[in-house]
Amino acid sequence: MTTTTVARLLADSLEAHDVDQIFCVPGESYVGLTSVLTERNSIRMIVCRHEGGAGFMAVADGRLRNRAGVCIVSRGPGLSNAMVSLHSAFHDATPMVMLVGQVERKDFGRLALQEQNYSKLLSDITKSVIEVNEPEQASEAIARAFHIAETGTPGPVAVILPEDIFDKTTDAELNLPRPRVVAGPRAQDLQQLADMLAKAERPLILAGGALLADSLHDKAVYADLRRLSEEWVLPINPTHRRPQLFDARHPNYGGYMGIRVPPALIGEMKKADLIVALGERLTDTVSQSYTFPAAPQPQLPVVHIWPDPNEVGRVWRVDLGMPCDPHEVIKGLLAMRSPTDASKRRGWVDGLHKIHLSLLEKTWEPTTDGINFAAIVCEVDKHLADDAVITSDAGNFGSYLHRYIGFKPGQEFLSSVVGAMGSGMPMAVAGGLRRPGKQVVAFMGDGGALMAGNEIATACQYGCNPIVIISDNSMYGTIGMHSYVRYPERKFMEATRLTNPDFAAWGRSFGAEGITIRDESEIAEGIARAFAVKTKPVVVHCLTSSVQMSAWRRFQGGETLP
Repeated sequence: MTTTTVARLLADSLEAHDVDQIFCVPGESYVGLTSVLTERNSIRMIVCRHEGGAGFMAVADGRLRNRAGVCIVSRGPGLSNAMVSLHSAFHDATPMVMLVGQVERKDFGRLALQEQNYSKLLSDITKSVIEVNEPEQASEAIARAFHIAETGTPGPVAVILPEDIFDKTTDAELNLPRPRVVAGPRAQDLQQLADMLAKAERPLILAGGALLADSLHDKAVYADLRRLSEEWVLPINPTHRRPQLFDARHPNYGGYMGIRVPPALIGEMKKADLIVALGERLTDTVSQSYTFPAAPQPQLPVVHIWPDPNEVGRVWRVDLGMPCDPHEVIKGLLAMRSPTDASKRRGWVDGLHKIHLSLLEKTWEPTTDGINFAAIVCEVDKHLADDAVITSDAGNFGSYLHRYIGFKPGQEFLSSVVGAMGSGMPMAVAGGLRRPGKQVVAFMGDGGALMAGNEIATACQYGCNPIVIISDNSMYGTIGMHSYVRYPERKFMEATRLTNPDFAAWGRSFGAEGITIRDESEIAEGIARAFAVKTKPVVVHCLTSSVQMSAWRRFQGGETLP
């Protein structure tokens, strides 16, 4: 048997799992591994500026590949900085493997420098924490980590690697990747679903993230979903932060089921007589704070299709639970005869689509305290390529994207579904690295831009050229809105106000192009300039309104916030 070091065996294992790039902030606790990776030069190491940024890049890379993205962080402070990305991956059901340095094994339990018990610390934001305390466990740990991260409900797995283990030798064999498990629907469940759909006059099909993951390797899922909607006359409703699953202009697009659906649309949706959560995990966001469907007892029949039996029925009592791959369900239905009277739903589908189109109209009210961000987003939409990578940080500015951009299959949308701020820039860097030559557009608020916006340095270092659109309303806008809605009689600006830099000059300091838009009259020329730049990142600093709190809500107390 061949003897090798743990570091080399780990490198072999990562290569065997088709890892071609790893995001990191260099740390002394795992230098034994990075020295081997650097020597081999078979896996690209992306050196980032903050562990949170490195983690978000791994999350985005995992989503773009439908494989676990990989991040390496050092112990203690390094991991603590990265935990926001673990939280996001866990709630977003995105596969990720995070390798974490640890103190030397002889010092376990002594509270050595930066020592922590990671099994305790990460127990609520990872699917599993795997500690490699013996050289013989190293390759097996990697294989298990990828399998757990990518199976069932995808999510993050942490692998803990003591600093002294990398140079130890072992004759343990390389553990090869484990075949991905794909569960198909039971015949009786598929028949029951077909019967329920045939009887329904006003169904809603909530298309979610599990379908999106499948589409990355099998583009047929888009065509199959469209064909199912047409043959069975079904409205398709992409769910929160998954807008690209169905063409927004297709006549069977039934509306975006995101956070706080506008009254006109949700009012009509609530006339439904069946909900099919097709690859949608179902959360408080999608269910409108557990009211539609109501939890735990829904007010209408619910079918839940998700590739993990532990998730189906966990919150809601569903009428039919199908713990299987949602694309397999679509293919199963397409193999059956569509209902002869499916056309009875044409009026229902058309009604939903008409409301959707009215909400998609590019109309907005001007504001006097800055630009209504709607005007910026509508202009950007004119330039978006059919295969663009679009990222969005967390914040109310994101509501404009989902109101005014008609997303379509072929475009890739990256965001923290759970609403973690700081994700927009790192995800744009990951998009540029994974989709070289493609158009990458990142939307951010002024709050999130200064949380992980420094990763624009990483973009410059590795030749990524995102167009970064920053909405600067000098406040944490979402919190200001919540304060106003909940306590309208109280002042809130001092608790949410921000003092910001000149973001265009900030961008130029990194080597990016910087453009400032102060007035609606400057928008068309400014956005055209941004999209004309091809050789470096562009930061577009947009001075926007705080009175226009979101795409749907406006402060009614005048043009000055309290």
